[in-house]
Amino acid sequence: MRRVPRALHEELWAAPVDRVPRMGEPNAPVWRPVFLVLLVITAVAVVVIRTVELTPYGASVSGLAVLMAVAQSTALVAGMIRPVGAWWAATALSVVAVLVTVAAAPADPPYPWVNGLPRTDEFLYPTPFAGAALQGGALFLLALRVRPRRAVAALVLSLAPALYVALHTPPLPHVSYAVTSLVLVTALALGTALRSLRLARKDLVVQAELTAEERARRTLLEERGRIARELHDVVAHHMSVISIQAQVAPHLVEHPTEELRENLTGIRENALEALTELRRVLGVLRSEDAPSQSARHAPQPGLGGLDGLLATVRSAGLAVTRSTTGDPRPLPPGVELSAYRIVQEALSNVMRHAPSASAEVVIGHRPAGLTVRVVNSPPDRPAAPSPGVRHGLLGMRERAAMLGGELATGPTPEGGWEVTAILPTSTETTEDAP
Repeated sequence: MRRVPRALHEELWAAPVDRVPRMGEPNAPVWRPVFLVLLVITAVAVVVIRTVELTPYGASVSGLAVLMAVAQSTALVAGMIRPVGAWWAATALSVVAVLVTVAAAPADPPYPWVNGLPRTDEFLYPTPFAGAALQGGALFLLALRVRPRRAVAALVLSLAPALYVALHTPPLPHVSYAVTSLVLVTALALGTALRSLRLARKDLVVQAELTAEERARRTLLEERGRIARELHDVVAHHMSVISIQAQVAPHLVEHPTEELRENLTGIRENALEALTELRRVLGVLRSEDAPSQSARHAPQPGLGGLDGLLATVRSAGLAVTRSTTGDPRPLPPGVELSAYRIVQEALSNVMRHAPSASAEVVIGHRPAGLTVRVVNSPPDRPAAPSPGVRHGLLGMRERAAMLGGELATGPTPEGGWEVTAILPTSTETTEDAP
């Protein structure tokens, strides 16, 4: 038996109601201020009608009747803000209003005849049209903000006072229990229907936003696929041509020197390596949610590949040295990959923007992480302007931020340029790494 009161408390008091966005917030109803003004005007007008209803025929208007009329109208207006509390107040006031009306009725009517007809109890009480409307309005505002199950429970409790009125007051000529029940049921049905319509429109807006996001995502994937196809058709073709020409070139010279053969072999190897890297990147671009299986399992470069990278840079004419500080230890693959890419991009910037400069790469192993420092000397002449958008520094900064690290770049006092990246790594990861 204790479950019933607890369920009623949860359904008709403790459970929250639908939140209506305030003015200025997204999806705020534009009609709410106008509806609130009309509701206040209606409540003020109903106060007069309800005061007359609460005053039996032949009795003087009492202050209690006026107070009850004002309280019921106020409960209706409060339903815009607190629909649950306002409905409870309207239900309780409807019962109290009946008791006030019966108590105010004169015991001995001064006029036994009214309009030539014998005075009976059914002419003693005015027809409570305004009372039924106030109770129905409170139920309507509640049904706008709660689930239909809660609204039906409120309807059942609202019919109880109406049944009490029908059993303990004389029968009224124009208003019956059936009419009051019809008013309350109509208010419930109308409020529930409007709430369902509002939720349906909200779901429609959400679905439209999801559809727009999905359309934008599909457009992005199509654009990525288009870029991948264009890169493959243009860049991959030229890289393949360079590789073939570098392989054929020694056979076009009558007595090629050993230095020429080595240079052409390096050109061919760099072209093939660039072509492999390009195809791996294109595999990422062509995938929707993740890299392809071949790209996912392809070996990634790390600190062990720095010697090969520096050899390639030296063959291109850049004098670069490498030094290591600290105690080398195993590092997470993500840290090694980011360090390799930062060194690669920094040296590429030196070759593009600092002609005839030398560079130094310093790898520092620290207990809390890895430090990568690339410093170049001043160039001997201004660099030629490089076309295109410069994303090198942004890419290095993103790689460092991805690991929770930092990247600092800037000129040196000697006139060169310095790139320093701090890549943190956890002790547990580095110690347990195979």
